[in-house]
Amino acid sequence: MLERFKLGQIVNAVGLKGETKVYPYCDYKERFEELETLFIEDEVRKIEKVRYQGELAIIKFEAVSDRNAAEALKGKYLYIDRAHARALDEDEFFIADLCGLKVVSEEGAELGKLKDIIQGPAQDVYEVEKTEGGLFLVPAVAEFIKNIDMENGVITIKVLEGMMD
Repeated sequence: MLERFKLGQIVNAVGLKGETKVYPYCDYKERFEELETLFIEDEVRKIEKVRYQGELAIIKFEAVSDRNAAEALKGKYLYIDRAHARALDEDEFFIADLCGLKVVSEEGAELGKLKDIIQGPAQDVYEVEKTEGGLFLVPAVAEFIKNIDMENGVITIKVLEGMMD
């Protein structure tokens, strides 16, 4: 089980005072306002200020005082430790905990393992690595995702004809 979750990536510097432009990976960008610190790669940094520009978060970190210092952070990922992750509802899961789970059909046939979850504007899509090689995609909606059994590490899906081709 991962002890840190990736919350976003610094994509650029903003202005001259050390602000960074962050592409959020979390389900709501306002999450950054609730935090006092973040990991930039392996270094803990205190958050001074958060504002928004469209779907991006603009974050000012302590000790990042000019554009050059902010540009040096470009491309780096932001993480939070599991202890500071938000509480989930009963039917919610962290992506990091789902990746690697076995994927089976409703009939019990092993299809592969969940490789990644592609987060889209309309819905997420599960990327499954087939047991015999290759990938297939499954929309992350109730029609296709029939059960997620974390205890046994299994995701049961409905397979339509042609889905795995």
